[in-house]
Amino acid sequence: MSIEHLSDVAALSKYHFHRLFVANMHITVSKYILLARLKRASFELAFETDKKILDIAIKAGFDSAEAFTRAFKRTFNQTPSGFRCTPQWPQWHGVFECNITSMPVEQLDVIVDVFPKTMIAFIEHKGAAERVYETAGQFVNWRKTTGLSPIRSSKTFGIPNGDPGSMASEAFRFKICGTVLEPVPNNAFAVKNAEIPKMRCARVRHIGSHETLDNTINAFYQQWFIDRDEQPAEHPCFFQYINLIHEVDECDLLTDIFLPLR
Repeated sequence: MSIEHLSDVAALSKYHFHRLFVANMHITVSKYILLARLKRASFELAFETDKKILDIAIKAGFDSAEAFTRAFKRTFNQTPSGFRCTPQWPQWHGVFECNITSMPVEQLDVIVDVFPKTMIAFIEHKGAAERVYETAGQFVNWRKTTGLSPIRSSKTFGIPNGDPGSMASEAFRFKICGTVLEPVPNNAFAVKNAEIPKMRCARVRHIGSHETLDNTINAFYQQWFIDRDEQPAEHPCFFQYINLIHEVDECDLLTDIFLPLR
């Protein structure tokens, strides 16, 4: 990405495009592009621990590991190797708060179907939503260590107990789940067995950042239920991650949102 390319897509001069961008995003185009590169690199550092830092740096557009380290530490106050060992996720989230924008959802392509009973293994995150990635990292390590729920061939789900924005952080729970073929044994990762029950669900696909899932969820409740003889069930809405944050660019993330129905 470059300001020349982006302004051309927007059909504006690069100077006018930059002024409009800063007015709306409160950040320069070059800084936004740098943050986008470092964000993807962060996920690779945390969840793709077999990758060399130099390879991640080059993929992120840096000429050397040293240049990558300087930019990473200046942005997150952690070196890439320090982040890989002990990522400070709350501090990391704070860097991106100003870049989360709310966009209207104009049309929902909703499918109503029966979700089948699904055997899962899960780890439960407890506490602030900003620390969910810490628990996700533990689950990724369990999957890689045991091979009981392979990332490539198993499905991945997330089940919250509610909206983290409307409850105290200490009350928030989020189950990070992977499908399994048989119950998993007791383990040091605190991964447990469960199942998602068979139930009728409305499903819609969200494309893009997980940070804007609320836009689609709110549209689900505010738009789709109007003039429909449907009511949500007691089971909370849940997510299926078709691809994962360390595998693809943020704009290419695919997440199915399931809303259980009575």
